[in-house]
Amino acid sequence: MSNPTAAVLLIGDELLSGRTRDINLQQVAQYLEPLGIPVMECRTVPDIEAEIVAAVNALRAKYTYVFTTGGIGPTHDDITADAIAAAFGVGISEHPDAIRDMAARYAAMKTEFTAPRRRMARLPHGASLVANPVSGAPGFQTGNVFTLAGVPQIARAMLEDIGHRLQTGAVLHKVTVKGKGLREGDLAVKLGEIDAAAPLVSVGSYPWYLAPDNNGVSLVARSIDPEALARVRQQLVELAESLGVKPEIEA
Repeated sequence: MSNPTAAVLLIGDELLSGRTRDINLQQVAQYLEPLGIPVMECRTVPDIEAEIVAAVNALRAKYTYVFTTGGIGPTHDDITADAIAAAFGVGISEHPDAIRDMAARYAAMKTEFTAPRRRMARLPHGASLVANPVSGAPGFQTGNVFTLAGVPQIARAMLEDIGHRLQTGAVLHKVTVKGKGLREGDLAVKLGEIDAAAPLVSVGSYPWYLAPDNNGVSLVARSIDPEALARVRQQLVELAESLGVKPEIEA
């Protein structure tokens, strides 16, 4: 059986305008990596139902799992729940368990459970709740699509109620050979040869430049095969050393 795969769909006008910087892609990918579920694609769409529906349907047909973030709050532009219902061709209404839990939470806070707040208890029919230990309003799972809040702290907390639902795959191991003073132009040919000779390993080159005396390249190798990864790790070390650089190695 092939490894499960995932996609992330970021929803919100504020992301596309540049007003809000996304970190949810990073959070989801980092959570899934040790489960052996690589994120293969990420899309960002505005708060337009037709755009959300089209993206959800395309991604859920292509990948094992889809994670959406954003658009499940109490305001008029929070339309993700309706879009997910439309994508699956089902109705939407208040979920009794969500209403019960949220009503109890707001009562404990001595806060009115208003109509806008009740909107956050509306789920596509057939969806199951994803717990939200931070603010109470749930995310939800519809088929292979998990719908999370856009607030990073809440999205990360929701992932803890999702991990046990996922089919895991072979764990991807990685190693970083970091060389201060390395230049991509000097190592590109040899690096390409190393990558081509190791089909079970993915090799990437990531330069950094912080100052004239603080720059270099991080060579990152990833594989589900520890032995193949070890061979490439040694080749990357030797490549750096051949260019007069003593590398740092990070697992």
